[in-house]
Amino acid sequence: MSGDPHPVRDGTTVTVENLSQSYGDVSVLDGVDLTVEPGEFVALVGPNGAGKTTLLRSINGVLDPDGGTVALDGTPVEELSSKAVSRQVATVPQDSHVGFSFTTEQIVEMGRTPHQSRLDWGTDSEPIERALERTETAQFRDRAVDDLSGGERQRVLLARALAQEPSVLVLDEPTASLDINHQIRVLGLVAGLVSEGNTAIAAIHDLDLAARFCDRLLLLSDGHIRARGSPESVLTDDALATAFGTTTAVTRNPATGTPTVAAFDERPSVGGRVHVVGGGVPGQRALRTLWQAGFDLSAGPLPAGDRAAELAAALECPTVTAPPFEPVDEDLRAEATAFAREADVIVVTDGPGGEALPETIDHSASIRAAFGGQSGVARQRVAALGDGGGRPPAGGAGIDRTVTSAETLLAAVRNCLDSG
Repeated sequence: MSGDPHPVRDGTTVTVENLSQSYGDVSVLDGVDLTVEPGEFVALVGPNGAGKTTLLRSINGVLDPDGGTVALDGTPVEELSSKAVSRQVATVPQDSHVGFSFTTEQIVEMGRTPHQSRLDWGTDSEPIERALERTETAQFRDRAVDDLSGGERQRVLLARALAQEPSVLVLDEPTASLDINHQIRVLGLVAGLVSEGNTAIAAIHDLDLAARFCDRLLLLSDGHIRARGSPESVLTDDALATAFGTTTAVTRNPATGTPTVAAFDERPSVGGRVHVVGGGVPGQRALRTLWQAGFDLSAGPLPAGDRAAELAAALECPTVTAPPFEPVDEDLRAEATAFAREADVIVVTDGPGGEALPETIDHSASIRAAFGGQSGVARQRVAALGDGGGRPPAGGAGIDRTVTSAETLLAAVRNCLDSG
């Protein structure tokens, strides 16, 4: 979103100590501690009902704590008037519905209310114009908010918050109604405000977006903070399984370099170890296909830093990596060969490193898979999967069948295991 950058300002530190909140007999938050410094963008992540919105409503003063304290620069929020809190904290709610047919400009003007006295209802137009510009809502200024889409209304409410000129932004699912273009622009705008010295705390449903834009994540579940820290330290398979009760695979987005999370209803558990050789897209595809099917995996040799090696590490597979574009060291080759001999099936892709294992590894059955129609791979009890890259040596001894897709690869591996 647009707008000239502003100088770094004195921000506000938000401190939450031993916070507890309940609705009737139901405990929603229990002993929550949190400090967010100026210049930090912190995301609250977790399943529905984890307490994220309740924590935000405690920070902005809407809810008084049942126990513990919430403070702005050391002053408890409950000791401040609502106008004093609103001069420091602005909220962008999840619900973008507005009860009356105000125009966009009128809604944004409401952000100036905390700065006006009872006798002075003049309009300070500069913050309003700046907020409309930065959120790209100036073109809606004369339109009734009832006539706007949910995503457009969400941007208008963000403009109202910016017109408030707060030092703390509290956002509850700010991207929930936005298309992908405006999701990126809104979070980029918030990150820009943080770089100017503001403090931002947001409940964000999309874990990938939270990892991409936020400095720290707090993972909430059942009213407790289960993990906190950098996106890389919080978004782990174990932590997400505990909080969300589902199986995940956390990998690194090749474009942004930040964690990306894929969730699965339930990963099956099947018998049999499969060893994957060869990296690149073919190796990545083989690992993904076999892991989702529930096989126990090992891998290597794979080029260090390769996309298949990164996926294998994310899936916590025992893996041997070797420096790329160099002959594989004999010790590393021996380690990978040991993994292969322990496996029930070997999948050799024609990605980088696919030719690195010895031609003969003792197994009692043989298969071959040629993804993309390629052929010329022979191993004892081997499935070869590939659609580009270096090709393993040719051969044909002991091959039971050739497969040309992920589905037929899985069938071949299963048949091989069933045959004993």
